[in-house]
Amino acid sequence: MNQLPLTYKGRPLMRKDNIIYYGSMADKYIIMMQILSSSPLEDLKLSGKVLVQLQFTDPDISAKDRIVKSAERIGLFAAVDLASVWLERALAPK
Repeated sequence: MNQLPLTYKGRPLMRKDNIIYYGSMADKYIIMMQILSSSPLEDLKLSGKVLVQLQFTDPDISAKDRIVKSAERIGLFAAVDLASVWLERALAPK
């Protein structure tokens, strides 16, 4: 079975444990979303508080200095919605 990568608004979404990366490392910026809390609903886990950060992708910059913007949202939908706006604006031609 050939599995396609998950995308949102044409940009890749990659998940590792409770961290979701949105965007491409080939671009100047990427979004990191960290799920800080979750609650069970039947056999699912719903995300609660999510930390959203717009970051530079440059590996020569220290991890602390890579963070351009940071915010918390309740729920994954609100976090991804904010992430898409931030990433679109950051990558828009000036």
